[in-house]
Amino acid sequence: NPARPMDSNENGAVNVVTGVFSYTGGYIARELLARGERVRTLSRRPEPGHPLAAEVALGTLQFDDEAALARDLEGAVTLYNTYWIRFPRGAVTWEDVVGNTRMLLRAARAAGVTRVVQFSVANASETSPYGYFRAKARAERALRESGISYAVVRPTLIFGRGEFLLENIAWALRRFPFFLVPGGEGFRVQPVSATEVARLAVELAGRRDDVVADAAGPVVYTLSELVGAVRGAVGATSRLVRCPAGLVLAAARLGELALGDVLVTREELGALRSNLLTSNAPAAGTDRLEDWLAVQAERLGRAFASERRRNW
Repeated sequence: NPARPMDSNENGAVNVVTGVFSYTGGYIARELLARGERVRTLSRRPEPGHPLAAEVALGTLQFDDEAALARDLEGAVTLYNTYWIRFPRGAVTWEDVVGNTRMLLRAARAAGVTRVVQFSVANASETSPYGYFRAKARAERALRESGISYAVVRPTLIFGRGEFLLENIAWALRRFPFFLVPGGEGFRVQPVSATEVARLAVELAGRRDDVVADAAGPVVYTLSELVGAVRGAVGATSRLVRCPAGLVLAAARLGELALGDVLVTREELGALRSNLLTSNAPAAGTDRLEDWLAVQAERLGRAFASERRRNW
């Protein structure tokens, strides 16, 4: 079924969610729809075959025409902004992404949006050594300066159907006799379920105060423990080999040549080594990774999940 056209003539408030046909935005849309809310997506392209296409109205996420972007936001009370990129590619830089975020916020204000829930990342900082975390912090500053009531959600590693990292760890574990894991200090992660992140986002949307909230799960794992949990769930027998991070990157580059996709970047490994995907705040959710893995085990890792094919 095709996505519904713009719904500005219908009665009632609208929630606009960027990227419903992608990953996190889809979970937010499902949470809103389950609560009887109306949802419009701003997406780069229609996805008529997507399960949510018939349930949401369709607007366009584009940054060539700010006035048109504002028109696609008309009638919305809340904007859930998940727009981002994993790393710069081609002509698209972090500066572009932050600038696009500022444009989206200006368009939201012009359209009369009264609350923005923006997705950032745990430990975002403008002084971070990592571009992803610096840019996220700059986007947070743009939101603070927008004049719109806001909530910032700062997730760690979000697990759920449609996520790339765990899917491709499982894919590799099913196919190769060994799996390289970077050794040394750090490399801790605190995964949180996409369902609970979406629930937190919707709850924060209902508040009136400006708030920044971490979204982390109940258990901290070393990367070796995380990979081991995936291995046990899918019944793989790969040997986990601890080695320097440089060797992991070199192996990832070889994999990228074969697969035509980026498996892991130097910055991503650095952020993992620095434990940036953990939080000092109380856990926002109770869902355990092992429980989710047990449910998903049969299908997890059966096919390679291409980030390039989805987003580029």
